[in-house]
Amino acid sequence: MIKHRGFPGRLPGTDFQFTIRRANPKGPTAITRRERFADRRPADRRADAAFVRALWHQFGDEPFHRGNLDAGRLGWLLGREVMALDDPFDPEDYDARLVLNVPAARAAFPDAFDDEDFGR
Repeated sequence: MIKHRGFPGRLPGTDFQFTIRRANPKGPTAITRRERFADRRPADRRADAAFVRALWHQFGDEPFHRGNLDAGRLGWLLGREVMALDDPFDPEDYDARLVLNVPAARAAFPDAFDDEDFGR
C-alpha cells in the first residue's frame, strides 16, 4: 500500500479521517459511491472541502494511487470530483488509480481552490 507522505491524516479538530495507518489484513475496504444530499451537516461539508483541498495540493490534476486514502472519504467524491482512471476500476485495490476532476471539484467546492500559493 502506497502511503501518501505529507497528506493530512484527518480534518484538524475533528474525527473526520482522510488516511488510514496500515493496510487491512482482510483486504482493502471497497470504495463505494455515496450520495451527498442537500441536508448534509455543515461539518460533513467542511470535511469534503478539506479533503478536496488536500487532494488538489498533493496531486493537482495528476493521476494518483488510492494507497492509504480513506475509502469512506473517497466514496463521498467518487464519480463526481474524483474519477476512476483504470478501466475496469477495482474499488478494492490499494493500487487503483484515481484523478481529481478539477472542473467538477471547483464547482462543488470553490473555497478549496481559493489559496493559490501552491502554484497550481
